[in-house]
Amino acid sequence: MSVNDALDEDPWNALRQFTQARIALGRAGNSLPTAPLLAFNLAHAQARDAVHHPLDVDALHAQLRRQGFNTLDVHSAAPDREHYLRRPDLGRRLSVESRAALAQLPAQPSDVLFVIGDGLSAFAASRQAVPLLQSVHSKLTDWTIGPVVIARQARVALGDEIGGLLDAKIVVMLIGERPGLSSPDSLGIYITYAPTAGCSDAQRNCISNVRPEGLDYPQAAHKLHYLLEQARKLGLTGVGLKDDSDELLASAPTHAAVTDGSA
Repeated sequence: MSVNDALDEDPWNALRQFTQARIALGRAGNSLPTAPLLAFNLAHAQARDAVHHPLDVDALHAQLRRQGFNTLDVHSAAPDREHYLRRPDLGRRLSVESRAALAQLPAQPSDVLFVIGDGLSAFAASRQAVPLLQSVHSKLTDWTIGPVVIARQARVALGDEIGGLLDAKIVVMLIGERPGLSSPDSLGIYITYAPTAGCSDAQRNCISNVRPEGLDYPQAAHKLHYLLEQARKLGLTGVGLKDDSDELLASAPTHAAVTDGSA
């Protein structure tokens, strides 16, 4: 009997073309076949690497500046990755040096300030943040945009302190999400109106799973632009701001939706 004869195919196998979820893997006796087992081990290793891999700050600054963005560099109060993982509170506030550096900058109020944070996946920040900014930037024609801040050892709430110090009306934190076994490079977007240190999660809106295999850049940019416009109109974000962007997109003429997707 050949190896292939020992494998029992799952009748749901055809559904695997529609999802990266681990379904219809089949079996070999009482175990997984070798190929799916090795793929699982690889995905687990990639997720662990995403958590511990350092953000290439220099490369990110260079990419952003080539796109015409001014950039700043900050660090949280977590001095290294070990402290960052063990002490989430340190990742939510700036280091003494970074806070002092931002406080000394000349006042440059902005409508929106983007912060790119490594979070729990530097892969996500490195791969998804710049293409997303490119997609949304063209929509913000009547917005004053502050410098893009790159934050190391960052948690979501770090953006609130940065936005408050730089006098931004709205801060948008682009941050690596907790890696999944099929998505080690998923980016999260957190929008906060009137940011200041101490804002709660209830004061933020979130867009998650931004990556080509999940919520792609045009769709994410559409949602982000909608939430930014509504936040400016209503003067708030969080539980009081609902994301109705999908309804707006669905009601648009077909040619308009295609135009938005190719922006």
